[in-house]
Amino acid sequence: MKANIEGTDKKRVVIVGGGLGGLNLAFKLVDDEFQVVLVDKNNYHQFPPLIYQVASGGLEPSSISFPFRRLFQGHKDFFFRMADVQAVNTEEKFIDTTVGKIEYDYLVIAAGATTNFFGNKDIEATTLPMKSVGEAMRLRNTILRNLELAETEDVPERKQALMNIVVVGGGASGVEIAGAVAEMKKNIIARDYPDLDSSQMHIYLVNAGDRLLANMDPVSSKRAEKDLKDLHVHIRQPQFATEYKDGILKTSAGLEIPTQTVIWVSGICANKLGGFPVESIGHSGRLLTDRFCRVKGVEDVYAIGDISLVEGDEEYPLGHPQLAQVAMQQAKTIAKNLKALAKGKEPKPFRYKNLGVMATIGRNHAVAEISGKKFGGFPAWALWLVVHLRSILGVKNKTFILLNWVWNYINYKQSLRLILKAK
Repeated sequence: MKANIEGTDKKRVVIVGGGLGGLNLAFKLVDDEFQVVLVDKNNYHQFPPLIYQVASGGLEPSSISFPFRRLFQGHKDFFFRMADVQAVNTEEKFIDTTVGKIEYDYLVIAAGATTNFFGNKDIEATTLPMKSVGEAMRLRNTILRNLELAETEDVPERKQALMNIVVVGGGASGVEIAGAVAEMKKNIIARDYPDLDSSQMHIYLVNAGDRLLANMDPVSSKRAEKDLKDLHVHIRQPQFATEYKDGILKTSAGLEIPTQTVIWVSGICANKLGGFPVESIGHSGRLLTDRFCRVKGVEDVYAIGDISLVEGDEEYPLGHPQLAQVAMQQAKTIAKNLKALAKGKEPKPFRYKNLGVMATIGRNHAVAEISGKKFGGFPAWALWLVVHLRSILGVKNKTFILLNWVWNYINYKQSLRLILKAK
């Protein structure tokens, strides 16, 4: 197969990955002095912060997914290719993909990260990750299917296992999905599943650390823990999952939980790309870069977002946090630097500006840390809604999400809890 991208006299920038970093970089370079080629294994961009709402039946997948070809309609010298990148040839300057070789003048790796199972193949095969829209749909189907089965199960032990849900991981993703499922239990189960005793639905949050939301202040951690306990989430920490076999999740503290639904959000590791020298790869597979986001040991290759680890920043000696804002700010820096290089000017180093961190726990409950201020409750929850709604692409999607949130806030009578099976 051939990628079928005609060369021009413009410098070609190939972007691997259409996440928040890669997409923002493409937007900033398109229609400029570059030919832009975006390569992604999916034909759509997905908005990671709201994936958990798809998993819990709060939003349709199309509300947070946007086709790349629609986003770049009418733009000149832009090409999208849906493909998996198998390797990078930094000497001959091309990437080897499932649709053929694609040459580059500048290569930007924005391939993101995937779920980290810490080498446990059994857990990887039996638990449910939540890093993509596809995985969120699978998780939604599993939760709803198990509730359907629980209604017709006569054996008490099997019924309990179908109703128990375990979330492994105490970061933002774990806290948010645990809160969303707890809200589902509180407001939906009794109405949609009248033959089930909703009080018998138990939600466990297993966290290996001493506290939830380890990247936030202990005050925010305690508030999040209190809010989850108010929603009757059983928090088990510090202990980590050691085994999930025959429908039993075991932890390091000797706890055994019978369950048919284990949600694994215990960490991430960089997606792997072949072709990079050993000295280019750092902790958790992240690509080591200098302050200009240039990958160590190779030329004309940059890395941004979750897959990158910037060295030399005294404020972040272990690398910047793997957050959306980091990727977007890095994309902005690289766009400016590539344009500067085209004009013979000197590039400028990447400097991360921490705009704050937030996590939502449930209706009217969230925690936020912005500009040194720490707060929670309804103000943090309302701010979380506004920030994420502004970040969504497209007026139609913003409108649909807002209407869903308003309708859900009033009565929870949504029609999104569908078990959709692809044949």
